[in-house]
Amino acid sequence: MSIVGWMIIFCEVMFWVVILLGLVTRYIFKRKSLGLFLLALTPVIDVILLLTAGFDLYQGESATLAHAIAAVYIGVSLSFGKSMIAWADQRFQYYVTKQGEKPRKRYGMDYAKHYFKSWGRHLLAYIIGVGILVGLIFWIGDPARTEALMGITRIWSLALAIDLVISITFFIWPPKPKGISSSI
Repeated sequence: MSIVGWMIIFCEVMFWVVILLGLVTRYIFKRKSLGLFLLALTPVIDVILLLTAGFDLYQGESATLAHAIAAVYIGVSLSFGKSMIAWADQRFQYYVTKQGEKPRKRYGMDYAKHYFKSWGRHLLAYIIGVGILVGLIFWIGDPARTEALMGITRIWSLALAIDLVISITFFIWPPKPKGISSSI
C-alpha cells in the first residue's frame, strides 16, 4: 500500500480519536474549552492528508486510487464533519454520561427531509472532492498519470445520482416504525 493509502487510514483513525478525546475531555474531565479545541482539530487532519497526497504527486508519482480516495475523504470530512461530531456528541452524552436526550429514530416525512438534507451534504462533499480531483488533474497535466482520478470522478457522479434517486423515493415511500404497516 502507498504512503497515501496509509495516510488515509491514519487520518480516519485520528479523526475518530480526536473526536473521542474531545468528548471525553469535554464531558468526563469537564474541560469544555480543551474539549472544543480537540474537536476543532479535525480539519487539521484533512490538511495533513491533502498535503501528503499533493506532495506525493509533486514528487512525480502517478495518481492512484489512494490519491483519488484522499480527495473523496477530504470532501466528505469537510461536508459531513460537523454533523458527524454532533452525532457522536449526542450519543456520548446519552450513553456514556447518562445526560442529554436519547437519540431518536426518524420516520415518515421527517426521515425523508433529513435524508434529503444529507444528500445536500453529499452534493457539497462531491463539489469539494471533485474540485480537488479536477485541480489535481490540471496541476499534473498528464492524462496518463491522472486516469485513476477521472475514474473516481465518474464513479462518484453515478453514486451521487443514485443517492438522489434514493432520497426522492423516501418522499414517495417514507419509512415507518417497525410493526406499522400501510393499509392499502
